[in-house]
Amino acid sequence: MPRNSVQSLRRIIAAASSERFLWDRAAQVCVTRLAHGTALGGRLAELTGRSVAIATASQLTAALALIELDGVARRLTILPADTDHLPELMACAEVDAVVVDDGTPPSAAFDRLVRVACTPAVVPADPQSAAQTRTEWVLLTSGTSGVPKMAVHDLASLTAPVGAGQRRDGAVVWGTFYDIRRYGGLQIFLRAILGNASLVLSSAGEPIADHLTRLGRCGVTHLSGTPSAWRRALMSPRIEKIAPRYVRLSGEIADQAILDSLRATFPDASIGHAFASTEAGVAFAVDDGIAGFPIAFLEHDNDGVELRLIDGSLRIRSPRTASRYLGDQPALRAAGGFVDTGDMIEQRGNRFVFAGRRGGIINVGGLKIHPEEIEAVINRHPQVRMSLVRPKRSPVTGAIVVADVVLKPDGAGATPQVKHDILELCRQTLPRHKVPAAISIVPSIEVAPTGKLARRHG
Repeated sequence: MPRNSVQSLRRIIAAASSERFLWDRAAQVCVTRLAHGTALGGRLAELTGRSVAIATASQLTAALALIELDGVARRLTILPADTDHLPELMACAEVDAVVVDDGTPPSAAFDRLVRVACTPAVVPADPQSAAQTRTEWVLLTSGTSGVPKMAVHDLASLTAPVGAGQRRDGAVVWGTFYDIRRYGGLQIFLRAILGNASLVLSSAGEPIADHLTRLGRCGVTHLSGTPSAWRRALMSPRIEKIAPRYVRLSGEIADQAILDSLRATFPDASIGHAFASTEAGVAFAVDDGIAGFPIAFLEHDNDGVELRLIDGSLRIRSPRTASRYLGDQPALRAAGGFVDTGDMIEQRGNRFVFAGRRGGIINVGGLKIHPEEIEAVINRHPQVRMSLVRPKRSPVTGAIVVADVVLKPDGAGATPQVKHDILELCRQTLPRHKVPAAISIVPSIEVAPTGKLARRHG
């Protein structure tokens, strides 16, 4: 979609050829009805031209509000349910109205704002098609301990990765383990809308077994999530409830172990992994079932996306990039218009592989270690489902690395031999300073609301 387009989500839905649905744990909504209806109680006019915060507890009502307000509101600031620092964020985005639902917790940050409720009950209403504003979409970055950065997109930059080749035959049902109020999940939501497809949403607090059952019941064909979310799903016997024909991973490094596990579980599916960030957008997708990406990706641009490797980190320049940060932040783009992703990559043979995040390095006696590199080795052990490598304080080296490991349900159990075998695999593969000092077999590993491993350094 070109940047000078006056297209809006409501108009895209109005042009859809058949009825499409959004499902969450509690409700089903026919999205097509929003072409001539409202979930905002007829109060759309009060939000026209405003800077609106989407602060609903439910992903479903957030999705409905986004459809109605794109092209109507001046700015949409999308707040995940677990958002902290609300007063600072609202002030930075100059928010003067807020969309809530009956599950939105009370907040003093909303007290002086125009407050509009969104519900799953779509009723007939004037679509107000004349209202056409190029709405700014503000998304919060993840992975920071302080106030999140606020990246500004528009519908053109957000939908640029989707492309014109999407199937529109009505046979696609998307599902996602992501929260659509973050970049990765929002991409899946937009792919469903632009592709005339239905979408099964995740719900906060829902057990993974129940979510998989819902996905199977709704006939999911395309399913997306982080590698950590997929590992959790593969641990559930309910994984047999689904048979997607397209499996997508992004948000974390997709190591060979998780790609091979998904191939074994879904032998008839197309399995791909993508690289994206909130600021840089979707950079590329890899569909050959191999971890990393071909060197050729850096040699040729793809649909206007250019990649560079500078000081070991991946830089991206593309029309999918956010336009700027809100507030007092450094420039989003560096010299030449490239965004520094902070993701470190290394060449191995004819491919580049991701080593880890620049800010996630563990320092062991002056030697720098990416925990993701060690996890990729541990995850190759046939009895391991997932792992988390973390630092532990040491009076001698400042830190040592230790690993928490979750075994597959059909494994032999947490025997001393399993720990020995995992450590031996590490010793055979990694330099001595990267071998974990200890392995702990644990029942589970925490996954953050972003769908990524919850990492705590220090």
